[in-house]
Amino acid sequence: MNKHVIVRTAAAASAIALLTSLAACGDNIPAGTAATANADGLSGNFAGAGASSQQSATEAWIAGFTASNTKAKISYNPSGSGAGVTTFLTGATAWAASDKALSDSEVEQSKDVCASGTAFDVPVYIAPIAVVFNLNGVSDAGKHVNMDAATIAKIFDGKITKWNDPSIQEQNPDITLPDTAITVVHRSDKSGTTQNFVEYLKAAAPDDWTYDLSENWPNEVGQGAKGTSGVISTISQADGTIGYADFSQVGELGTVSVKVGDEYVDISTQAASNAIADSTIDENVTGDNRVVVDVNHTTTADNAYPIVMVSYDIVCPVYQDSATTEFARDWLTYVVSTAGQSVASSATGSAPLPNNIVDRINESIAAMG
Repeated sequence: MNKHVIVRTAAAASAIALLTSLAACGDNIPAGTAATANADGLSGNFAGAGASSQQSATEAWIAGFTASNTKAKISYNPSGSGAGVTTFLTGATAWAASDKALSDSEVEQSKDVCASGTAFDVPVYIAPIAVVFNLNGVSDAGKHVNMDAATIAKIFDGKITKWNDPSIQEQNPDITLPDTAITVVHRSDKSGTTQNFVEYLKAAAPDDWTYDLSENWPNEVGQGAKGTSGVISTISQADGTIGYADFSQVGELGTVSVKVGDEYVDISTQAASNAIADSTIDENVTGDNRVVVDVNHTTTADNAYPIVMVSYDIVCPVYQDSATTEFARDWLTYVVSTAGQSVASSATGSAPLPNNIVDRINESIAAMG
């Protein structure tokens, strides 16, 4: 990988440069649907689908966008990253949201949907993935549990089965852990969150996690639950459970503090930004206009939380219907703007996009037909 762009910590913490304002009039919507210009901005129907992790942020974006486009009707189905991309590639939606970048085959398939060129993905949402648990006397007492990557990998591979296992207890000398069975909860559906989580395990604990990367959970350990909300609900209902989920939806459950270097780092949006600051942009992906972040899951940067998810919006550069192109351009412009990132952060606690990433995204938006 060459010509990587280092994402600076200062940029991650600073305000995002304001992008081009939303068009005062234009067209929008799913291909083939008539759209009209009006004094209240864009008018028509617009559908998206994909990552459940983005649900709260997307709901906030829809509210913010439609405040300036009062006759636009926008819907979002949090069906999961894999399902959302599949739906987009059939032409049934105008955009997809995904917790993983497009594969080469998906980029190739998009030629059948886009009027010109291939679909491209740009980051819109940065958030840490929590290793979340429910353990009587610990999580309900507001306590974190320390774990290194090897311990997390062994738990999710069924090799550590009790909460008071010596490998966990030794990392938590100030907590008396109970002799409670560990129940792993994982996503049952195809999920970019799953891929991001196991990507961390594979990078940080390669000797203990030998499965191939996939959006599908790779083993038979524990029980599956559909969507982020399903994982959180399942964990909430039973003592001894542990799983992984977008930090914004963790609520009052316990979270694991992950070992980075010689320290254990609590999950936070600032710590996620610090990890992204120690990451790069992949300049060698297939397809034009793509902005794909290569997350450094083995970072040793100070106060960097390494299990970080970069979630993308996926659009065509040109659609069969010119109105859809107009809408997609204005939607992305708003989502990555100062206003869009601010409403997402308020709704979910997500980390704002660094300025240099926004600049790259702006170039991709400008290249749309």
